[in-house]
Amino acid sequence: MNSRLPFLKEKTAKLTSSSGVYLMKNQKLEIIYIGKAKNLKNRVTSYFREFADHTPKVASMVDHVYDYDFIVTDSEYEALVLECSLIKQHQPKYNILLKDDKGYSYICFSDEPYPRLTAEKNKEKMGDYLGPYMSGFVTRETVKEVNRVFCLPTCRKKFPQDFHKSRPCLNYYINQCMGVCRGNISEEAYRDIIRQAKNYIQVGSKDSIKKMQEEMEKAAESLDFERAAIYRDRIQAVTRAGETQKIRDASVQEADVIAMAEHSGTQCISVLCYRNQRLFDKQTFFFQETVSQVELMDTFLLQYYERHRSSIPKLLILEFILPNQANYEKLFSEFSNFRIHIIVPQRGTYLQYVQLSRNNANEELALRFGRTGKEVQALEELGKALGLSEPPSYIEAYDISNLSSTSIVCGMVVFENGRPLKKAYKRFRMKENQIQDDYACMREALTRRLNHYLVQDEEGFSRLPDLILLDGGQNHVNTIVPIVREMGLNIPVFGMVKDQKHRTRAISTTGGEILLSANSASFHLLIRIQDEVHRFSVAYMHKLHAKSSYQLELTKVHGIGEKKAQKLLLHYKTIANMQKASLEELRSVAGVGEETGKELYQLLQSIATDST
Repeated sequence: MNSRLPFLKEKTAKLTSSSGVYLMKNQKLEIIYIGKAKNLKNRVTSYFREFADHTPKVASMVDHVYDYDFIVTDSEYEALVLECSLIKQHQPKYNILLKDDKGYSYICFSDEPYPRLTAEKNKEKMGDYLGPYMSGFVTRETVKEVNRVFCLPTCRKKFPQDFHKSRPCLNYYINQCMGVCRGNISEEAYRDIIRQAKNYIQVGSKDSIKKMQEEMEKAAESLDFERAAIYRDRIQAVTRAGETQKIRDASVQEADVIAMAEHSGTQCISVLCYRNQRLFDKQTFFFQETVSQVELMDTFLLQYYERHRSSIPKLLILEFILPNQANYEKLFSEFSNFRIHIIVPQRGTYLQYVQLSRNNANEELALRFGRTGKEVQALEELGKALGLSEPPSYIEAYDISNLSSTSIVCGMVVFENGRPLKKAYKRFRMKENQIQDDYACMREALTRRLNHYLVQDEEGFSRLPDLILLDGGQNHVNTIVPIVREMGLNIPVFGMVKDQKHRTRAISTTGGEILLSANSASFHLLIRIQDEVHRFSVAYMHKLHAKSSYQLELTKVHGIGEKKAQKLLLHYKTIANMQKASLEELRSVAGVGEETGKELYQLLQSIATDST
């Protein structure tokens, strides 16, 4: 607890309600945090409230605040501009979201008789370098494209030392390499190709095609048709490369598409940069901030474009609306000296770009957590569709199964991070409800499950789910929600509704239904969960029914009642094990005499005969 809180509260009580910027300072009077506010008094007061529910990062900052200053502005926009300027000037500890730790990348033409083209992080090896480039993605993709277009070797052979030592590799036979290892290309001819590759990187495909066109025509005029054919093929390769870089025939001239994904407390923001109708660059940033997505995006945009003033495009495409979007348009326009537009598309091509950017963020998160992009995307979509504060990583699903009024059971399956967690599956055999009543049985199963959590008497029930799904509609949800609330728990409860053909159709709530797109990853996850919980509960019901049938069969033996039949089944687990037992073993387990034992043994053998 900060011992200065009484002083800070007293100072804040006299603070103005105007818009402005506040500067939090530590005991050395160093600025540790800078923030903006539409109402300074309300905003600063929120930091120093008793028992405030701060995120860990904010709580740590508040603990170190010794004093603060403030600067009043005439508008919220002026506060935004001032905040941006002061953060850049002071670099406060608790403001810094983006780190300059990516470094630069270079394209290297190695210093050897037959130079290789590679992407490098530094200039340690001998060679001719292009760069530096801010984006490692651009550098790697450029090298990959140029090696492919000009059929440059990417193997580990050294030339000319390795001429004729082995057969050409697969790349040669699929026209991805010119086959330098065959020894049929002179140093001079190869270096001419390298010059063309370098020109292609430096001036772009259009100028490269124009120069190669001129060379092709010269070769044709001098009747060197073989050389002309080489240039023709190279022009076609460069043209195809330019075409494949277009994303969905993009009509957008220049834009940044920014979207976010979240998984297990980690957020990933993806920035796709389109320039000249082509996907030019991709950048991803990871955070572990316990704030809302809107707050994180708000902070990210300010810091990202303050650092990239010279490369702000005219159009920014976001996945959700920011509360002060107009102010950002105005500020970024001042950064770039031309009009900046921020849009949040609801349909059409731009919405597809947003989805592409979000998919990239999902894939990056999946890579970090060892999941698939579809799994991360499904949980994110499901969380948004259900209005959850974050994607549900731990889901429990329930289904009631019975055969008439016998063998009534409830199956519980668990999905963790989009995958079945079979060791956490649980089965409930109805104890209080012995008649066919799905609502009463669901109520009994959930009550028993949640009571186990409250008393912490079983490890398998010690964790609460982020989401409860019931196989059923609105009435099932209305039955369970009051139980959850009465126990003082805050667990979202939804139903999984099927159509007349028993296929997943929608999600049920206390107030109606939520329809999901049949093509969405969240809908396919819902189908998997509903199918799995149904399979699990039905399998348990059949198992119990089979046991009760065998138990009924055993009671036909004179001297074997329900208790002794149950004792035999519990001891041997299965009829197959019981059939393997000797007469003496059966008598010992059941505790019966010789005549009863013989009758039991004969019955078991007849069951075996019938089953073969």
